[in-house]
Amino acid sequence: MSNTTEGTWDRLPVKLHEAVLETLAELRFTHMTPVQAACIPLFLSNKDVAAEAVTGSGKTLAFVIPIIELLLKREEKLKKMQVGALVITPTRELALQISEVMSQFLSKFPQFTQILLIGGSNPIDDVEKFKEKGANIVIATPGRLEDMFRRKGEGLDLGGSVKSLDVLVLDEADRLLDMGFETSLNTILGHLPKQRRTGLFSATQTQELEKLVRAGLRNPVRITVKEKGSAPTAAPMQKTPSRLSNYYTVKNKFNHLVAFLRQHKHEKQLVFFSTCACVEYFGRVIETLVKKVTVRLIHGKMKNKRNSIFSDFRSLKSAFVHRCGRTARIGNYGNALVFLLPMEESYISFLSINQKCPLQKMSPIKDVVDVLPKVKALALSDRAVFDRGMRAFVSYVQAYAKHECSLIFRVKDLDFASMARGFALLRLPKMPELRGKRFPDFEETDVDTETIRYKDKNRQKQRKKMLAQQKAKEEEEEGEATPRRRSSVRTEAWSKQKNRKDRRRKAAVKRKIKEGSDVEDEDMSELLSDTRLLKKLKKGVISEEDFEHRLSRKHTSL
Repeated sequence: MSNTTEGTWDRLPVKLHEAVLETLAELRFTHMTPVQAACIPLFLSNKDVAAEAVTGSGKTLAFVIPIIELLLKREEKLKKMQVGALVITPTRELALQISEVMSQFLSKFPQFTQILLIGGSNPIDDVEKFKEKGANIVIATPGRLEDMFRRKGEGLDLGGSVKSLDVLVLDEADRLLDMGFETSLNTILGHLPKQRRTGLFSATQTQELEKLVRAGLRNPVRITVKEKGSAPTAAPMQKTPSRLSNYYTVKNKFNHLVAFLRQHKHEKQLVFFSTCACVEYFGRVIETLVKKVTVRLIHGKMKNKRNSIFSDFRSLKSAFVHRCGRTARIGNYGNALVFLLPMEESYISFLSINQKCPLQKMSPIKDVVDVLPKVKALALSDRAVFDRGMRAFVSYVQAYAKHECSLIFRVKDLDFASMARGFALLRLPKMPELRGKRFPDFEETDVDTETIRYKDKNRQKQRKKMLAQQKAKEEEEEGEATPRRRSSVRTEAWSKQKNRKDRRRKAAVKRKIKEGSDVEDEDMSELLSDTRLLKKLKKGVISEEDFEHRLSRKHTSL
């Protein structure tokens, strides 16, 4: 089944409600995608569905339409507190998008109500809203939904409400598992009735996902939507949309990123960074360096702000945003560009082999200028910028140390001097990973960084007060007859914060994989499954005994 259109809606073997067709026409969805053409008839004939299709293939309508149609066909009308459909998705941004689509259809069906249960808001407010307005359709993230099942003491009997459930949908099911929601999902499934229709949608198939299919679905019909041009005898199916062009470049990251953004300022851009601190630092710097654009920052520590920022970004015609969103959706074209360091280039092979995500090298970006002196000037003029840069650098190193693909992304391979220059640091931070090392290639500023002031007068006033208190304390300690002995405990680097058992386990995982950044292609296929297994152990999803058993069984069969 190719990822092209599959004809108009009237070609479905089942007739859709007139109001559903009207909404589709209003939204200008004149033709079905393959996943919609395959899933909707199966849902409406009371089949469970396990669909594998790339992101952007139109999966949302493939379950939104059946949900409405199935609820309309109920013999008994749903009451205020009866939940007829439940959609679970891994992130609040995805949940918001699904809720918006559902709302557009429900505008013609006022007899149905929906509620959005996601993080970033007070759970008590969700309880009160549910009790006041009820909900026939629930769209939720796993954590908040699991929490709602525990609110019986506050007057919300969600366990009783879902006894009337007709349809369960697990959207982006592979990501639900990758993000560590397996325990929450099992708890939620325990509250749901067995007699229901279930749809599971994912971009990939894994052994863990197969377990979820067996646990949550009854004799499902399996659907695989292949990208256009992929043949059954060809190499493993590409896991990204065919209209998404993936590129990479091995260059000075920030200078080339700024040049790229300046040249594409009239288009919407999504810029991802590895940590929240990097988002705060580089995002605010980009605001200064790339003129006449709207920049929106978003990351996990924003809590309540995330939802409003995401909605604001979607309404803009052009903007830059960090750590959210997707591209090349439902037949549209999109481009993705990955910036890599020279020693990370083997990651391209890893993505191609294990993630089924081939990347092509991008042609050189033109008119690249060195913007780092400007960033240094910003840090010298405002301590807030200086602080953000230091935090971003430290967080980046820590994230590098914890990277799943640790055979490629190795802290010991990092060129700290070059990286510090790329972050436009005025000096190197004091951190365990740098202790005892010298970096002659990095030139620190002649300015005493302790003298850099905050532009914000209140922050500068607070800092001045704090420094005065600190000085007074030091003078007091110096005047004591018996000076306090400083603790000899040294902070251990993130890259070394692993207990001996974990080190032994990781050594076992790596034993059959060649050491070094230049990993052999035939070894790459083992890396992803091994690192996922180790991650599950660390998160407590599987026991030590289960880990050892799976690992030994896996490698003895090779």
